[in-house]
Amino acid sequence: MSDNQFYYNPNSGKKPRAHSAPKRKNVALRRSGFGVVAVIVVISLIAGGTYIYARSRFNSIKKVSVSNLDTQINNQPINILLVGNNSRTILNGKQASAFGTGAQVGGARSDVTMIAHLDPKTKTVTLVSIPRDLFLPIPGSNKSNRVDAALNQGPGQLVATIEQDLGIPIQHYAELNFDSFQSLVNALGGLYMYFPYYVKDAQTGLNITQKGCQYLNGTQALALVRSREMYYSSDGVNYSPDGLGDLSRIRRDHEFLKVLATQVKAKGISNPLKLNSILGAIFPYLSLDSSFSFNQIFSIASTFRNISPSNVGSVTLPIAFENNYTYLGASYGDVVFAAEPQDSTIINQNLGLTTPTMPRNSFTVSVLNGTGTYNQAAEVSNGLSTLGYQIKSTGNTTVLGNNLETIVRYQPGKLADAERVKADLSGPVVMGMGSITTGSDVEVITGNQLTVATPTANATSNTSAATPTTTSSATTIANSTPITAPITLAATQSTQSLQPWDPRACPTQPVG
Repeated sequence: MSDNQFYYNPNSGKKPRAHSAPKRKNVALRRSGFGVVAVIVVISLIAGGTYIYARSRFNSIKKVSVSNLDTQINNQPINILLVGNNSRTILNGKQASAFGTGAQVGGARSDVTMIAHLDPKTKTVTLVSIPRDLFLPIPGSNKSNRVDAALNQGPGQLVATIEQDLGIPIQHYAELNFDSFQSLVNALGGLYMYFPYYVKDAQTGLNITQKGCQYLNGTQALALVRSREMYYSSDGVNYSPDGLGDLSRIRRDHEFLKVLATQVKAKGISNPLKLNSILGAIFPYLSLDSSFSFNQIFSIASTFRNISPSNVGSVTLPIAFENNYTYLGASYGDVVFAAEPQDSTIINQNLGLTTPTMPRNSFTVSVLNGTGTYNQAAEVSNGLSTLGYQIKSTGNTTVLGNNLETIVRYQPGKLADAERVKADLSGPVVMGMGSITTGSDVEVITGNQLTVATPTANATSNTSAATPTTTSSATTIANSTPITAPITLAATQSTQSLQPWDPRACPTQPVG
């Protein structure tokens, strides 16, 4: 199965990809989007040289026009969308021979999607990872797809998807070519990680046959950070699967990033020649949005240059699994859904956002039955009405698939209203801006495993609280089909401790 099936077009006649990565020659080199996280390190390194040197380096970075970016306010927190683009169309001949040409592997996917939240007042940095298989509404349509497919329509589409569906404002955009990660590690002269177990992944070429602190070159490091089907062994003979795919990869990548940043700071800042080599390995493949000025970057670098990698927080949006997902009559393999209220809690806590608290009756809401479950729209609208919402209408809509997520669709300019409604729903729930047939401000298209919050005392007051619950027969949707894995599984927690078999920083990190 080829990479051009990561983005599924129902009209193409091609079968969409399965969850597992395909096997082929040089598969270890096929994706290295994780290298984009090095942008945080690069920002701090730019300030390590003189102003003139930094400006000359900045001028070599490709600038791209990115639509839908949020207006930045001076001295306010900044969200930088970090993207690893695995498109083959930008590779040179040598790279294409290893990774495949654009003709062989078409399209572009955001193999890694992270939001770097930089708060200049507290001088803190937090990385929020968005799982690549997160199924979200597509801006400009009433359909959905994986978030990694949004990049096919340009960076502005990916920005719009995150802003409209998750309510996260994005101020700037940074993208790296998928070969740059390998080049960065090699420019450092390799790095070291501690392996408490033997580990391997046939899909990426990972094969660590010794325990302890091991040297990794660019190719080996790439095989590690790409690993989604890792097997581990304490004796080198009997191997067990990690089993959590992309979630485990993200967990290990967060640890790898800290090791990488430590190595860059140790080897690069104090050595002008090494710094020049590091920047030379990254900058030819780095793209920034055209509104990201040199003075802004230099200011960011000056503010955050002394931050310790160990103090960079990292979380992953909680998700709900859906195996063998069928949507619009096509099989999408394994996908993941947003999980509420967990996602909103993580977003608010780590990105400094808050849920709007305007009166529930200050806008109109319609409810459409999206699953075909008997009386579902009426039950949901009754629950919302009890909370104080102004219900405009109820009805039915086309059932697009099995085990659907609930979509809180809203008119342009009504994001806050949608966030208000979403806060009173739990389960696989996501937002989406688009056309609304009922004429209301917000339209709830019901999915499976949806729960409406139960009202507290004075439920219709402007500041009333509501508590999502799965025990109230009056507000829980009857006869709904459960998703494959409940959203309360440990695997969907935002922060996961390293497992005993996961590689980590060496107890004493070699830097020579």
